[in-house]
Parts: sequence; structure tokens; C-alpha cells
Amino acid sequence: MKTPPNVMLPSHLYQHLFSFFLFLILSFFLSHYLSLSLSLSQTNSYAMSEAADLFKALQDAKDCKSLLKKHLTQERFDKLKDLKSKFGGTLADCIRSGCKNPDSGVGIYACDPDAYTTFAEVLDAVIMDYHKIEKVAHPQPSFGDVNNLGFGDLDPSGELIVSTRVRVGRSHASYGFPPVLTKEDRVNMEKASVEALQSLEGELHGQYFPLDGMTPETQQKLTADHFLFNDSDRFLKAASGYDDWPTGRGIYFNQDKTFLCWVNEEDHLRLISMQKGGNLAEVYRRLVKAIEQMEKKLTFAKKENMGYLTFCPSNLGTTMRASVHIKIPKVSQMPDFKDVCDRYNLQARGIHGEHTESVGGVYDISNKRRMGLTEFEAVTEMMRGVNEIIRLEKSA
Repeated sequence: MKTPPNVMLPSHLYQHLFSFFLFLILSFFLSHYLSLSLSLSQTNSYAMSEAADLFKALQDAKDCKSLLKKHLTQERFDKLKDLKSKFGGTLADCIRSGCKNPDSGVGIYACDPDAYTTFAEVLDAVIMDYHKIEKVAHPQPSFGDVNNLGFGDLDPSGELIVSTRVRVGRSHASYGFPPVLTKEDRVNMEKASVEALQSLEGELHGQYFPLDGMTPETQQKLTADHFLFNDSDRFLKAASGYDDWPTGRGIYFNQDKTFLCWVNEEDHLRLISMQKGGNLAEVYRRLVKAIEQMEKKLTFAKKENMGYLTFCPSNLGTTMRASVHIKIPKVSQMPDFKDVCDRYNLQARGIHGEHTESVGGVYDISNKRRMGLTEFEAVTEMMRGVNEIIRLEKSA
């Protein structure tokens, strides 16, 4: 049997075939490049168009008194409208909620940690105004000597303070904030957060309960007990805070329910220490212990002159909110109640959270300033203000 002879093609045919295949490959990549460029162009055009529409709505809202409207001038808008953060966030992502809700107080969120650099021109102005500081600066964290705080139970008789709570927010350094997060991001953050939480020891040891799969009855009970968050805040909703709800969200708490952690609510993590009565020292010490243990497991987003970074610029810096639920039916009716709160840098709101009203003369009183002071200074400022309100209530 004869072996068929090797068939050699002329060299010019090899060259033509090579050129043909090269043409096919280049055409494929060029097609994908043009498609991607068109997609990005359309996305950028949409973002710019949305930003312009949002800004117009903000300008048309004559009764709007938000810090966003005050500080997002036409000049600043023109400078920032086309920019994108390292996480792909836009100005529209930051201002969407404040433009759709003209009754907002602050009106602007950071779409991700890098937004505080990319959109600094407007965010810095809002931050300085809200936190009452002359420049964006923040000291190194300091929780004071937890064994010698200088305060204890603010209401030993138990007449006025119903409960005490101190919380901080923390953000994973490698992820954006709600407007730029994907469903996968939320799931991965939840996994990392839960692993860290499950390493907590002593009185902080507890259990994690994901919202996804939680029965409505359990969810309602935990919410009524002020342990759990929900998806009812229209300001947060407009800021993409509830995207993919309830995926990636959950709550961790210890056996006594004196330490809780919210996962992927407004911020990636909310570490919360709380208990009945007015023993601020016990609540504060427990939180400090939790923060120290969590920071051994996770890397949190920080900026040198801003401290810990959060979704809302009102929480920057210490991110600490120290509060009491307190019965003050007399003081709250005084004409100068707001002036008293302002004098001590306190915020008064309803017991069901921001933008809610008081029920039965019970108010949530907390420190307003989070930035430009240490954690210990923030909790001490709240303590002094609450002591004054108690004095006024008892003498009224």
C-alpha cells in the first residue's frame, strides 16, 4: 500500500490563509471592543443625563433646605458630573436620594469609599457644615481608659432612662457602598462578616440569623424589640440601600441580646451594644471590646483626615452614636428644647429611628457630632447633654 504523498500548498496560499485568520481574529476583538465602548458610552451618557435631571429637580425644589442643595452649586455640579470613582460610582449615585427627597436633612451619600476623594469638592463642604468643623480633619481613634471613664449609670433611680445604646458603623475596605454593590458583593461581605462575628468570645459570643429565610413573625418581633432593621426608610431606599433585599442581610446577637451586629443594613456593619436602664459605662465597655476583636479579623475603610468611612457623611469619623431612650414629657414641650439639644450637640428623634416622631414623651437622644473628636469625647459629650436634660426634666 502506497503512502499518499505530502501535499505542499504554495507559499502564497499560506500567506493568504494566515492573513484571513488574522482578519477574523482582529474583527472579533474589534467587534467586542466597539460593543463594549458603545455600552460604556451609553452608560456614561445615561449617568450624565440622570445627574442633570436630578440636579434640575433639586434646583426646582424651592422649599428644600438640605445640605446637598446648599453646597452643590452649579459650578461644583459642572466639575463633578462626569467623574467616576474607582468603584465605578457617579455623582448621580451620591445625590439620587437627596434629589428625590427634597425634605432630606443631609441629602448626599458616598457611593463608595473613593467617593470621598473623587467628589470631595461637595462632600467636604457638607461634612464641614454638618459636623461644625472648619476643615476636614479627624484625630486618631481613642476610646479612653475603659476602666476609668468618669461616668457610670446616668439614671440610677431608673425614673427616666428606658434604655442605653452605643453603636458604630464599619465598612469593608475592599467593597463599595450600596449604589455600586452587586448581589454577589453582598453575599461575599456577609460571609466574611459572619466568620468574624462567630469568632467573638465571652459575653459577645452569639448566633447569626440571616434575613433571607427568616419568618415574618420572627422579623416583626425582632423589629418591635428594636433589635432588627427593616426596609421602610424612603431616604435609604432611594439611595439603593435596599437593593437585592433581603439577600446578604442579617443580624447577630449574643445570648443576653446586649450586643448585636447588623450586616448590610445602611453600612456594611453596625456594631451595637445596648441594655435596659442608664448604665452608659457598661454599654460603652462592651462595644469597645467588640470593636477590638472585630478589627483583628477584618480590614475596615479609613481615610487619614476622616477616620472610619461610612455610607452617609453624617456618620464619618468615630461613626459613633451614643443614645438613650428617655422619658422627658416636660422638657420636650419647652420652647427652647431644640436650643438645649443644639447647645450640647445632641440630636432628638422618635424611638423608631430617624425621621420618626416621639411616642408618649419618650425620645431618642444622641450625640450629633461624630467627626473632629475621639470616640471617648463623643460619648462624654452625649453624657453631659443627657445629664442636663435629666436635670431640667426633674426641675420642671
